[in-house]
Amino acid sequence: MRFWDSSAIIPLCVKEKTSEAIRRLINIDEEIIVWWATKIECLSALARRRREEILGTDAEMKAKAILSTLAEVWSEVEPSEMVRQRAERLLSVHPLKSADSFQLAAALIWAQERPQNLEIVCLDQNLREAAHKEGFKVLP
Repeated sequence: MRFWDSSAIIPLCVKEKTSEAIRRLINIDEEIIVWWATKIECLSALARRRREEILGTDAEMKAKAILSTLAEVWSEVEPSEMVRQRAERLLSVHPLKSADSFQLAAALIWAQERPQNLEIVCLDQNLREAAHKEGFKVLP
């Protein structure tokens, strides 16, 4: 069981250079844990790729279908006051964007504030560094 950042979900939906490594990880994961807003973050990333003409309409529809299938089986950390408080603290100690602070805060709540020996799957460099400093093992 691992916490998955939205940056690691996208390569499961569209072909990227990291897709193969990410697929290997998900194939051995018994349960996928994500932040409550992960699906929206992924839909935003797909829409941006379509607007920038990186993805065609058919490829975007296929990616959305894959995302929906994943969302049916993953477990979400719901928004709460504890998540908001952790996100506030994380913003003060790490160079994170607000969405990334919520991702990491949700991971910490999932880890019950004890991230040692737990893994987070993430491709965003700032979030990877912050997760590592908070005590997570960061994959890939």
